[in-house]
Amino acid sequence: MRDRTRLSATTRAAVVIGMVALTATACAPVEQPTPSFSPIATGATTEPPPTASFDRGSLEAPAEVATGLEAPWSIAFTDTGAALVSQRDAATILELAPDGGATAIVKVAGAAPRGEGGLLGIAVGDGHLYAYVTTAEDNRVLRTTVSGDPGSLVFGELETVLEGLPAAGNHNGGRIAFGPDGMLYVTAGDAGEPSRAQDPESLAGKILRLEPDGSIPADNPIPGSAVYSLGHRNPQGLAWDDDGALWATEFGQDTWDELNRIEPGSNYGWPTVEGIAADERFADPVQQWPPSEASPSGMAHADGRLWIANLRGQSMREVDLGSPAESTVHWLGRFGRMRDVVAAPDGALWALTSSTDGRGSPAEGDDRILAFAP
Repeated sequence: MRDRTRLSATTRAAVVIGMVALTATACAPVEQPTPSFSPIATGATTEPPPTASFDRGSLEAPAEVATGLEAPWSIAFTDTGAALVSQRDAATILELAPDGGATAIVKVAGAAPRGEGGLLGIAVGDGHLYAYVTTAEDNRVLRTTVSGDPGSLVFGELETVLEGLPAAGNHNGGRIAFGPDGMLYVTAGDAGEPSRAQDPESLAGKILRLEPDGSIPADNPIPGSAVYSLGHRNPQGLAWDDDGALWATEFGQDTWDELNRIEPGSNYGWPTVEGIAADERFADPVQQWPPSEASPSGMAHADGRLWIANLRGQSMREVDLGSPAESTVHWLGRFGRMRDVVAAPDGALWALTSSTDGRGSPAEGDDRILAFAP
């Protein structure tokens, strides 16, 4: 495994995303004044050749893609293969290079990081880069067009896709992902008020389903509503299996964390129940774990298995969908807290540690991205 460099001191083409107060309703596409996009620093860097690729390790010996990250939260890949990672507290998006370098290319002005909030999930789809951001007033989803090859990405005008999600120091949800149906899925936590999860008029404590522009799909389970499922405390992992079924991870409170198979319109019980309750009013999780052993965040699907990044559990959990009520734990305590795991374009899985988020014990080089063949 070759040595990796820490976060680059130079920035190649940083962009300020200016956010403004908006008055349109949540879930509707919002028109706003032209936002402020401008380079905040420039510097000469040596770009990798177009044929450069990232190392692929194994589950036993993962390769280090990058080190020296600060409270990283989410990984995404552009259509041209550029690798991006969000940093929660710095509210920056970095582009990663195969030599281990990380360059800040986007700064999200207007983010108000606090506790578990800040710049959270990122995703690429429909020709846009999407970001889930905690502001002083709310949680919202923004997007901008993205084009260009790795090392020379170009961004367009900013749009607000979704606004008005309750925000707090914890339980902000924050995962965004595109499903096989081309729709944008968003996890929203209860923002510290559990009753919101059972309120169909609130978007908190829900998994939401939107058209890429933020409008409501005509086939959503509740006509005219972005709500796809309800009764969630703080869901942070989304993945689809080979049959197109949606799976989600969820942080419990004191008793059970959950792995849920999401059915449109179903209620998953929080705060009335936590974990498997055998209550016909609610959908039971497929698998549950004590929070001290799990605290499941990001999740990916590969080859008939779900891979789940565990924070308090400090591990990577593998769930074979042939036996979804069972799981295997890998890396227990080896790399510290785990925040995200995603499938890379070459078929490897990338795992993101989270020891610099204020709740871990960072080792030298933390935080880092690890790659392994599933």
